[in-house]
Amino acid sequence: MDTIASLFSFITTPVSWVIVQFHKVYGAIFGPDTGWAWGLSIVSLVILIRICLIPLFVKQIKSTRAMQTLQPEMKKIQERYKNDKQRQSEEMMKLYKETGTNPLSSCLPILAQSPFFFALYHVLNGIATGDQIGVINESLLASARKAHIVGAPLAAKFTDSQSTVEALGATLMDVRVVTAIMIVMMSASQFFTQRQLMTKNVDTTVKTPFMQQQKMLMYVFPVMFAVFGINFPVGVLVYWLTTNVWTMGQQMYVIRNNPTPGSKAQAAYLERLTKHVTHHGKVRRRSEKTIVKAIVAKGRDRNEFERKFINSLSKAGLAAQADGVVIKSESQAAAQAEDGTPTTGGTGTPKRQQPKRQSKSQRQSGGATAGAAKPADEHVSLSKSDDEPEDAKPAAPAKKAAQKQQPGAGTRSKAQSGQRKGPQRPKSPSKK
Repeated sequence: MDTIASLFSFITTPVSWVIVQFHKVYGAIFGPDTGWAWGLSIVSLVILIRICLIPLFVKQIKSTRAMQTLQPEMKKIQERYKNDKQRQSEEMMKLYKETGTNPLSSCLPILAQSPFFFALYHVLNGIATGDQIGVINESLLASARKAHIVGAPLAAKFTDSQSTVEALGATLMDVRVVTAIMIVMMSASQFFTQRQLMTKNVDTTVKTPFMQQQKMLMYVFPVMFAVFGINFPVGVLVYWLTTNVWTMGQQMYVIRNNPTPGSKAQAAYLERLTKHVTHHGKVRRRSEKTIVKAIVAKGRDRNEFERKFINSLSKAGLAAQADGVVIKSESQAAAQAEDGTPTTGGTGTPKRQQPKRQSKSQRQSGGATAGAAKPADEHVSLSKSDDEPEDAKPAAPAKKAAQKQQPGAGTRSKAQSGQRKGPQRPKSPSKK
């Protein structure tokens, strides 16, 4: 451990200085020798470190999204070389190299925390052994050795002997119960974090090495924390439990508001977004506009949940635009009259009424009636002339036209009643 401590000695002094500054604040509130003062100092150190790592976390999210955009290409490679695993791996690595993506990017926050973790371990181990580390002087060292967290000294470990624990002013049973509970909570939080990522925020339609890596980490990390946790001081367990809880909450926020395309989390998010947009008629948040913009840009490459989202907007009379804005669709929304019937189309013009389809007999009889009615209309218009008397009406042409139309109409009506045209064959006499 001395070799590891020497490698991270450049960060030991800054970490000890930060702890001392937080201890001054909390010591004034809870007392300088209490476990609350030292425990909250460690928790505050974790929060400060994680806030500094937020840009790295954002980079990790972008790298993960870049991996997700490669899912269709990965699926093609898997289908093309499904019988040749070696060639499949070579093509995958070639794709990663061409696009500049890295499937190990999810480990970046953990790797970035490693220097702070070993520095804190070295500081707390120095407190346990009575060595001055960094800016922690003799008075601070004595105060830290007196601090207990739920009956367990800050520098005690699960594997410490009874004499070592008694020298720190505690009992072996208290130390082992507290450390065991903290180790279980630490491993459980790590497992839940990875399981949440695998079950809710992964596109299950494509199996990639990235998914296999995440599945492996889901089981490996909790076991690692359980094995190595028995050798961690209580202060380090507080640090690691706090950072696991922070990671779990941070990931829950990302999964809820920026889910992976094709995952269960995206289906739940788009369902909530659909209800919100159809209720308010617009997208209000900038993050929501970004997601809608990405869905519109995909076009035919949308997945099942994204197509359902677009169709739901169309049914509600809304349309998503290329800039992420949702507006009312003129082709879907129809203005309603006072009685509730649609009167105009989307452009404000009256709707075109489709004529009812008539039967053949109605069309033929209608044609005959129209032929007979046309001269009558002409007769009426002529009767209004002042130059001719009323008794000089040209009724003969109308009667002749009606007589010409009547035989044809009668013949057609008979033909449509089921009888054949032309001469009919005589019926055979019935047999008695």
